[in-house]
Amino acid sequence: MASTARGAPLPERSGALVEDPQFQEILQRSRSLTQKILLSIADTHKSCVHSQTLQLTSSENTKLATMASTIGIPPAPLLRAVSENFTLESGLRAMHDGLQLHHGLLSSISPRLKVKEKVVALMADVRDLKVQVVKMEKMTQTSVAVPPTSASVELRLPGDYEVQVAAHLTLVQLQTFSQDVARCLRSLDRSNDDENES
Repeated sequence: MASTARGAPLPERSGALVEDPQFQEILQRSRSLTQKILLSIADTHKSCVHSQTLQLTSSENTKLATMASTIGIPPAPLLRAVSENFTLESGLRAMHDGLQLHHGLLSSISPRLKVKEKVVALMADVRDLKVQVVKMEKMTQTSVAVPPTSASVELRLPGDYEVQVAAHLTLVQLQTFSQDVARCLRSLDRSNDDENES
């Protein structure tokens, strides 16, 4: 028996906005870009991380937290499904900040990589998704906009191993963050509502 996961009902203003066809169109583009990012992370990792001990889906990744701190990789913002306790605006801001963070991390790492084509392509997709999120943010603004966070990230990368670890950890974190983005966007998607009601 199949069932559809549904998010909590949205507050009235957010609910009306989410129902807007223009918002849904941007949301669909965002979902598509998020899937593209998720699908390209494994190939990007393979192209730029050559250490056998650094595997994208390894349970050992959590043991690299100290290394992430030493290199200077900040954690991604917390992203949850929209609810009474986590507004649409908060969710979009967290998406924007997380995408900006990961774009900045990839920008800091890519000049130090020997093979960077896939990283550059991934950066373009992250940037494009951030543009879509900004469009949704603009539709939600009812008050003074929060100034954007800085995009520059200073990493401590004295050698090739640190560059490899930084690329690895950034891609692992981007994968997890993108999965959260996908879940959040899916909870806002109203295109399946008509099919479920028939």
